Amino acid sequence: MKKKISVMIPCYNEEENIRPIYLAVKEELETKLPQYDYEILFIDNKSKDRTRILIREICEADKKVRAIFNVKNFGQFNSPYYAMCQTTGDCVLTMCADFQDPVELIPQFVAEWEKGHRVVCGIKSTSKENRFVYFLRSCYYRIIRKMSEVELIEHFTGFGLYDKSFIDILRGLNDPMPFLRGIVAEYAPDHANIYYQQPKRRAGKTHNNWYTLYDAAMLSFTSYTKIGMRLAIFTGGIFSLLSMLAALTFLILKLIYWDRFMAGQTPLLIGVFLIGSVQLFFIGFLGEYIMTMNSRIIRRPLVIEEERLNFDAKSEDKKADL
Repeated sequence: MKKKISVMIPCYNEEENIRPIYLAVKEELETKLPQYDYEILFIDNKSKDRTRILIREICEADKKVRAIFNVKNFGQFNSPYYAMCQTTGDCVLTMCADFQDPVELIPQFVAEWEKGHRVVCGIKSTSKENRFVYFLRSCYYRIIRKMSEVELIEHFTGFGLYDKSFIDILRGLNDPMPFLRGIVAEYAPDHANIYYQQPKRRAGKTHNNWYTLYDAAMLSFTSYTKIGMRLAIFTGGIFSLLSMLAALTFLILKLIYWDRFMAGQTPLLIGVFLIGSVQLFFIGFLGEYIMTMNSRIIRRPLVIEEERLNFDAKSEDKKADL
């Protein structure tokens, strides 16, 4: 019996890329890996263009292609994670629809998997995208690695291959706010790496912006580090000590130079604004931790489906179990 490869492709407003990525993945699988069975799963995060129409046409013409349509946009982490747990293959390959994850690497991922690796990660060694953004990402990864108790993987976005045994781990975590990059680092420390140069998007505009990048950074900070709270404690302690020293100094000067010493209001105002701004910063940081905790405590579902195409009864049972 042939082993089965599942290829999971999340999408949002990718009407220019959907059909080309489907054809490219299908050709790669059928020409380079004919000894394997396969399925292609699209999960759409409530696209506003013709993406769903095109996916529906592909599903009607090719029963090896499946689709899940979400009732709304559930974000860049929940939707792909959920789709990975809906696959039926012996391994799952995840890649974006914009061709920034090279399709031609699929055989290399499968070859590493056949060597016994449960997880094979695609690592961006260089990128043809904005150099400044790539530099900022590099700095972020190095900082988070030093701060985290888990050795997070630099320039790993989720593009990779996952054995079904690892997918079973994902299904069992029951995390309403999953951060796949951290989960891989924590539960698959012996992963294999494949390095590649990230190309530019084939078509369309990127959906990443400052807010989505900030959201990803905060999720990793609040999920895998204690640095925010530790900084608040240390900074608060230092400023408290400095404030007490300053108060004692002014008191001594007042006692010695009772009539002549006039401290003025400037030092007081500077101190108030400085300490106030530090307090506001760490209150905001604390809020990020609380929001993450709140989302996990409420335990909302990862996604809510509007429709699924080309799924059988067995797959419906898997949906109910998740």
